[in-house]
Amino acid sequence: MAKIKYTKNELKTQRDSLARFQRYLPTLLLKKQQLQMEVRRIEALIAEKEGEEHRERAGLEGWVALFSEAGDGSTEVKVAAIRHAKGNIAGVEIPLLEGVEFEEQTTDLFLTPPWVDEGRRTMRHLILLRIQRQFYEEQRRLLVDELRVTTQRVNLFEKVKIPECRDNIRVIGIFLGDQMTAAVARSKIAKRKSMEKVRSS
Repeated sequence: MAKIKYTKNELKTQRDSLARFQRYLPTLLLKKQQLQMEVRRIEALIAEKEGEEHRERAGLEGWVALFSEAGDGSTEVKVAAIRHAKGNIAGVEIPLLEGVEFEEQTTDLFLTPPWVDEGRRTMRHLILLRIQRQFYEEQRRLLVDELRVTTQRVNLFEKVKIPECRDNIRVIGIFLGDQMTAAVARSKIAKRKSMEKVRSS
């Protein structure tokens, strides 16, 4: 605990600090709650994308042999661009996926097997799912970091700063009360002595 002065100014400072901490605490608690909800929502989205990716991969297993047979690059899928923006959740800047563009591939309809188009569509979907999941994982990481900091602040206010201010106010109040009582007692003694002096003279 920091050393405090036993003065009226210090008492006012401690009361102001207590009022400030009590004013900020509900905002921090609300932010913490919002972050917890967002983390849970994003974790559900990650699980959903993982499940979708797993199902898509299971469906692709039967085609793996066909992909290797082609061997001419006709089944290759390449990402041309990833479009993203910045969003904000509870004051945390997060990346948002706006879209994924794939390189266009021309297909010779006479030389390319009919399953290639469906194979490419599946590969594009798998790539899109993986990129979406990566964006969600980055969002979760940023929000979890902010949640950790916010939780530390809430704990600091609830468990340290507010009780410390209350205790300081109590201790300073007792000290100032004792000082006032002592001053009143001294003035009574001084008054009595002066009255005795007047009487004796």
